[in-house]
Amino acid sequence: MKYFKINEFDSPDEPGSGSKMNDEIIHMLDAARKIYGKPMKINSGYRTISHNKKVGGVSSSSHIKGLAADIACSNSVDRFKMLGALKQVGFKRIGVAGTFIHVDIDKDKTQNVIWTY
Repeated sequence: MKYFKINEFDSPDEPGSGSKMNDEIIHMLDAARKIYGKPMKINSGYRTISHNKKVGGVSSSSHIKGLAADIACSNSVDRFKMLGALKQVGFKRIGVAGTFIHVDIDKDKTQNVIWTY
């Protein structure tokens, strides 16, 4: 991993829990960061069940499986570039909000989707 530190993916209530992230998503995010060409701030990676409840996450959240990340992004130019990079490295589940982009690699959920919050 070149562009991220594993602790960037920690649940705030469990230091060191970033290590519970799936290796595939970490490598995909690292590859997307290289293409994007600018730092990417992880707002949320792995979440404990209690932290997921606290932030209003659904009980089936891919974050609690270590299969999802929310990346800070709040302007349209960066959003366009970041989405392109994420799609280029193979993300097939993308959620777009006003201040972040969610990606996950949860094979138990519908693939080839982009949704808004």
